[in-house]
Amino acid sequence: MRRRTGIELKSAEQIRRMRVAGLIVGRTLAAVREAARPGVTTAELDAVAREHIAAAGATSSFLGYGGGFGLPPFPAVTCISVNSVIVHGIPGDRVLVDGDLVSVDFGVHKDGWHGDSAVTIGIGELSEAAAALSETTRQAMWAGIAAARIGGRIGDIGHAVETSIRAHKKGYGIVAEYTGHGIGSEMHQPPDVPNLGRRGRGELLTKGICLAIEPMVTIGSAETATLDDEWTVMTRDGSLAAHWEHTIAVTPAGVWVLTAEDGGEAELAARGVKFGPLGD
Repeated sequence: MRRRTGIELKSAEQIRRMRVAGLIVGRTLAAVREAARPGVTTAELDAVAREHIAAAGATSSFLGYGGGFGLPPFPAVTCISVNSVIVHGIPGDRVLVDGDLVSVDFGVHKDGWHGDSAVTIGIGELSEAAAALSETTRQAMWAGIAAARIGGRIGDIGHAVETSIRAHKKGYGIVAEYTGHGIGSEMHQPPDVPNLGRRGRGELLTKGICLAIEPMVTIGSAETATLDDEWTVMTRDGSLAAHWEHTIAVTPAGVWVLTAEDGGEAELAARGVKFGPLGD
């Protein structure tokens, strides 16, 4: 492992270990998605994730996070954000109902390495607007992933995310305060990965850099408000929000999506981008 201006560059073996953590994350989110239905509480979904962490012999990247950083320790293993909550929602006794839009952010630590991913789940039958918001956010995430390559810049990713969202011309808000990030031996590392940007700007992307790319998009204003619990971030205007995220590695062969079951092969191929696995 080498560091370049504070950025942790991973060896091939370290990336393979991150893949192990990434698969635990991806498979756990799939189980949470399967369990998410009307009548289930957000705490019950958090319990599903806890069971998968224990079965995998991993530890939560989120539980207790924030203690010592001026924030109260986060009390759960998932962030579950419903409807107008953008990010960092705390699981509890809220009962999900038909039409809810639920973003689940989840991370684990396994043998020294972190994985981090988020999905937005529709409960029952979504409104057309809610479904479109989630899909727009998901597509923007993949646009950002597809823009990552050796020799590129962080700004290329943000530009791709922003361009993908703006193409819809529906007045979506792109949340600027909360960004993607470097990831590896710590959950949050340099560099920040904004969801807006200019091509050719920002840190150079080199072999071994690992990033969490995570657009957060609203159906209205991008202005945010934080609740008194110091964690829950909501849209100030009460509009719906969606959040999608994957952890990726930039390799000599291309891009490897560490938290996707297929490594991102299908989505990358659809975009004409080189798939860069190092072997499971």
